[in-house]
Order: sequence, then structure tokens, then C-alpha cells
Amino acid sequence: MIAKKKTERDILREGGARLARHLIALTCLVKPGLSVKALEDEARARVLKDGDELAFLGYTERRGGNPYPSGLCVSVNDTIVHSPAGKSAYVLKEGDVVSLDFGIKHRGLYTDSAVTVIAGTGDKEDVRLIRGTREALEAGIGEAMIGNTTGHIGEAVERVATKYGFGFPRNLGGHGVGRAVHEDPHIHNFGKAGEGSTLVEHMVIAIEPMMTRGSGELVLDSDGHSYKTRDGSRSAHFEHTVLVTKAGPKVLTVE
Repeated sequence: MIAKKKTERDILREGGARLARHLIALTCLVKPGLSVKALEDEARARVLKDGDELAFLGYTERRGGNPYPSGLCVSVNDTIVHSPAGKSAYVLKEGDVVSLDFGIKHRGLYTDSAVTVIAGTGDKEDVRLIRGTREALEAGIGEAMIGNTTGHIGEAVERVATKYGFGFPRNLGGHGVGRAVHEDPHIHNFGKAGEGSTLVEHMVIAIEPMMTRGSGELVLDSDGHSYKTRDGSRSAHFEHTVLVTKAGPKVLTVE
């Protein structure tokens, strides 16, 4: 989306702030013994109270596709992304790596964000994985400037992955957002500066690195939605919705 109108940008900021508050509240609930389904219930209740809509519920990537059956994605340990919280019977255990991916539709426009936390006390390598993935997000956001390309973002993210020795899925990445959950351009988590689509003023994009402790190769789970690491290694995922401006990148999904 190119948010040319100030009213559109204001709506996106409002929605982004609401989404940020929801994610903070949800991550504060994460602890051993909590059911993943309870996170879905809380997410739905919060959005309903605000009068907004769940962005992911019923979403289909393409016409005739399988509608997404949940409002919240909660992907645990070796699940990278897109695990439907509303269909899960899993109860969190000590040390689980828990990624929460959430989106809302506020006054007709979409924002999207994700964060990864640990239930209880984590293994030091999992803590390192989360720290590095967050660093990769920050590096990618730093390249979201007018005149740069999606390749600048991908190169920055890949540089951090290489520094930490992380794998990452090469066929998943960020995307445009705003009028729909997923829009062009696709934003790889690898690449070279100058390649891909050029970033223009008021473009709205979701930058979302996904890192793994293993190779980064993935498989689609039997539920038809969740992507898991092929080697069973743990993964982390962070995401922000970002507005490209003359003053530099502006993160919308913050309080």
C-alpha cells in the first residue's frame, strides 16, 4: 500500500498501536501450563472489545484456498510460522520458544506484527536465537528508506543471520500490507542492495525475519497451514509494520 493520505497514515498508526498493545498483553501471559488456545481466546476478546477485526481469521492466500481457521498464529519450537492457535490443543512447557504473529483490521486498514518469547526459563542458545532474530528485524527496518530496494532489506537481514550462523527459510519473507493482509512487494530475508522493488514514500511494508538454529529448510505440516523446520531445530520470528517516509523508516506497530 502507498498511504498517500494523512488520514490513511493516521489510521495505520492507530491500528499499529492497538496491535502492539495486544501483543504485549499476550506475551505477558506466556508461561508453562498455559494452553495455546487460551492465547487465541484472549486475542479475540481484546480485538472484539476494541471494535476491530481479526486480520487472519478466514484469510485465504488465493481464490479457492484453505481459509485460515484462527485469529492468532502461535508457533512453538520447531514450528516457524502460521500455526493456528485456535485449533491447537498444546499446553506450553518450560523452555518452549513461542512465536506470536498477529494482525488486525482497524477502520479498514491492516497492520501485522510478530514477537518471540520463551515460556519460563530458556536455553542459552534459544535466548541467543531470539536476540539475533530481533537484531535482524532492526537491521532490516534500518534499510527501509526512500530509494532503497527490498534487496537492501534482505541483505541487511541475511548479514545478521550469517553473523550468528542461523539458517532461515528462503521461501518465506515480508510483504506489503495495508489494504490487504498480504500485498506486493514480497520482501526476501536475503538478497543484494539494489535488487527487487524500489521503496517509495508512504509505502507500507511488513518486515519479518525468521531464523532457525538449523539449516532453515522447511516442511508444511499436516494441518495445511503450519511451516516447520525440516531438521526439527527451533526457530524465532519477529515482525513490524513499517511506513517509508522522508524522515526514514517509521515503525507503526508500537505503542
